Amino acid sequence: MNTIFFLLRQTLTFSIPLLVVALGGMFSERSGVVNIALEGIMVFGAFTSILFINIVQDTMSGQLLLLLAILIAGLAGILISLLHAYASINMKANQVISGTAINLLTPAVAVYVARMIQNVQQINFNNTFRIPHVPVLGKIPGLGDVLFKDAYITTYLGIAILIVSAIVLYKTKFGLRLRACGEHPHAADSVGINVYKIRYAGVMLSGMLGGIGGLIFVIPTSTNFNATVAGYGFLALAVLIFGQWKPMRIFFASLFFGLMKTIAATYSSIPFLLNLGVPNTIFKMTPFVATLIVLAFTSKKSQAPKASGVPYDKSIH
Repeated sequence: MNTIFFLLRQTLTFSIPLLVVALGGMFSERSGVVNIALEGIMVFGAFTSILFINIVQDTMSGQLLLLLAILIAGLAGILISLLHAYASINMKANQVISGTAINLLTPAVAVYVARMIQNVQQINFNNTFRIPHVPVLGKIPGLGDVLFKDAYITTYLGIAILIVSAIVLYKTKFGLRLRACGEHPHAADSVGINVYKIRYAGVMLSGMLGGIGGLIFVIPTSTNFNATVAGYGFLALAVLIFGQWKPMRIFFASLFFGLMKTIAATYSSIPFLLNLGVPNTIFKMTPFVATLIVLAFTSKKSQAPKASGVPYDKSIH
């Protein structure tokens, strides 16, 4: 039973950043802007927030420090996403090329700035954020062992972001306008909706969640940051496509890929898998092989927003 609880906890640990970043990608693509820059945005959000933690951890620790770092990660994500928004919306650049440029730019910036500040590119931090046991809730049989022991507030933040995202997308005027701009921007414009502003909002939301997702990925899994998020931004794109740009489907897709990532990262702690005698490289390949298989079988049924990736020109009807 302890092994099962361990597996579930680890699955959540790997699923939550995928969920948050994929939801960010959903807002961008639902507005009509393809955002393959999620990897770079995650790197930039993680870099700025981990650097902040490194600088102030001698005077501050615990959950307050983590909350401030989350805020900084979100702001950093918005900042870097504005480059993609300007190129894609104002300059009508190819959105794939713009996203690729950010993916190449941000790790280089992270390495350069880290070396300039502390002479090494790896940024270390003290993990004072783990909650060993949540009072009362940690005593709930089963659920308490999974959600409220050895936990991080980032897990609860991810679940809250899922709920808010579903409400915003389907129950608000902004969500309706966002979806309209991603499906029929000219029709949306004809009834007075500013397509450019809505698309900017979608990309900025994507940046905010991508930046936060970068920090959420690093905090529970490491005590240093080395200008990489191990391809998680690209994996989040697979989650987004597999989840069909819908919040709840994205949630279940993130759990699936989170489980695959758990197997790859913790197989040596699971007796059943360890006793199989399978080479460790096979386990490490699991998430990426699963991605290829899933996308191969689901891509034909994929229904992306119709105007996603198509630059909007108000003068063309």
